[in-house]
Amino acid sequence: MLYVVCKEIQSAENLGSIARSMENFGFSQLILINPKCNPTDFKAEVISKHAKQILKNAKIVSESFLKEFDYVVATTAILGTDYNIPRSPLNPKQLAEKIKEVDGYTTKKKIAILFGNEGTGLSNQDIKKSDFVVTIPANPDYPTMNISHACAILLYEIYLINDDEKSDSHIIAASAKEKEILMLKIYEIINKMGWGMPEKKHTQEIVWKRIINKAFLTKREIFALLGFFRKLNKK
Repeated sequence: MLYVVCKEIQSAENLGSIARSMENFGFSQLILINPKCNPTDFKAEVISKHAKQILKNAKIVSESFLKEFDYVVATTAILGTDYNIPRSPLNPKQLAEKIKEVDGYTTKKKIAILFGNEGTGLSNQDIKKSDFVVTIPANPDYPTMNISHACAILLYEIYLINDDEKSDSHIIAASAKEKEILMLKIYEIINKMGWGMPEKKHTQEIVWKRIINKAFLTKREIFALLGFFRKLNKK
């Protein structure tokens, strides 16, 4: 199970945003280490929208609670040089793959994603105590993100790679066979047209194939296009 752990978070607004992102991506376990704001603060609740229950259930603990986890993943925007081994990071996608690899979507492992406070982030000691580090690649002139934005990006990547049903699961991509059927109908129309040179006909076939493949059509869009080209072919 994955836990979002915030150490000494300062802003109720950020806390509300974190809860909302957790609700968006199906996570519910929020741990607060020595928070400087109250999870039931009115500002936090207003910004959390429909994630008030996450704030209500948030557990307030001391730093020693981190020993309860099988893995602790520290977040940082400050990397230093490649000689700074403790701060050698994974990117968000690599983190998601690693979490899935260790079965983090079940109750078998307890995984904490640890965020520092808005002012100073996590200390070197925090980083050294963690199992590994994740960072979000950003503009090197301004790499530090708002804590709630960073949390949303990480949770999105972790959510994306799991096998749960998602809000767009009912949108089905066209299969190779369905694209092939559509292309046969398009080729049929192209063959009926008059072409001065065979090369022009061949160019049309290549262009249409590339258009269809680059469009990443859904199954429904394929059916709609088939209907259109059938009508076109009858004229």
